[in-house]
Amino acid sequence: MLDINTKKLIKNAYRVTKDRGFTALRVRVPGGSLDVRYFDIIKRIAEEYGSGRVHITTRQGFEIPGIPMVKIAEINEIMAPLLAGMESAIGVEINDLNGGYPAAGTRNVSACIGNSVCPFANFNTTELARKIEKVIYPNDFHVKIAVTGCPNDCIKAHMQDIGVIGMVLPEYDPDRCIGCEACMKNCRKVASGALSMVNYKVKRDHQRCLGCGECILKCPASAWTRGDRYYRLVIMGRTGKKNPRIARTFMEWVGEDAVLKVIANMYAYIDKYIDRTLPKEHVGYIVDRTGLPVFCREVLLDVDTGSMGKVAGFIPFGGYVYERSSY
Repeated sequence: MLDINTKKLIKNAYRVTKDRGFTALRVRVPGGSLDVRYFDIIKRIAEEYGSGRVHITTRQGFEIPGIPMVKIAEINEIMAPLLAGMESAIGVEINDLNGGYPAAGTRNVSACIGNSVCPFANFNTTELARKIEKVIYPNDFHVKIAVTGCPNDCIKAHMQDIGVIGMVLPEYDPDRCIGCEACMKNCRKVASGALSMVNYKVKRDHQRCLGCGECILKCPASAWTRGDRYYRLVIMGRTGKKNPRIARTFMEWVGEDAVLKVIANMYAYIDKYIDRTLPKEHVGYIVDRTGLPVFCREVLLDVDTGSMGKVAGFIPFGGYVYERSSY
């Protein structure tokens, strides 16, 4: 009879499947960008040890099913070059590259394709995702983080424990403006209606501005240009059985250092307040229990939000309603 320590198995990034004696390997791809030379490793494992198939997960990683549990040690050695390239190259410390992944609780940091391809994206999402990976991995806490280049949120950052949304401060040159209202009309149709015309020139309402950059893309006279880059953090989005909900804005108009520091502090907060009687607990449930002021006190420790940064003093968290009387 096969004797397997399932806790150790899961921590090593293998899944307990419905087929006895077989597992599935989860391959991390921080930022969703993978050098094609690693496909050979994934292909070899799938063909020689697995079912010959690969599942692309919702978190932009790969899952290789049909692997006999007795082959895990062999597969971990085959995975060593991938870990060296995708984790060690980022700066993640993995003591034994031949031992496979050292943790699996913290999920793969996903990212939209970013400004290397998309005209709407305000920054290099893969680059930031890999910086976040360096801060958080390896770790056993059940945390999901996603990075998106603009408020279009193609990566569904609002469904994560932490979602990072790119912002840009649009800079306006009234001397170049021809008063065509293209930026204003577009902002009203697809964004937040932050622009208005005053004496034939455009006025931007900073309180309403999302920092999406749509005005820059629409201006035919280049009156709008990209200024400094910022970020908005949304927190406590989650699916699952218990009170699913959309993430809400926690910080906005903050810099990269603030983003990375808040995420690092959040792990210390989780370690301090998590319910250890549970096998895992989303950070949103911890915030529900401790309250937002405690969360703010812990995660904002030594965080410089900058002159533009804003932090939410109150977040009206809602969620799914299960009561039958609501139907």
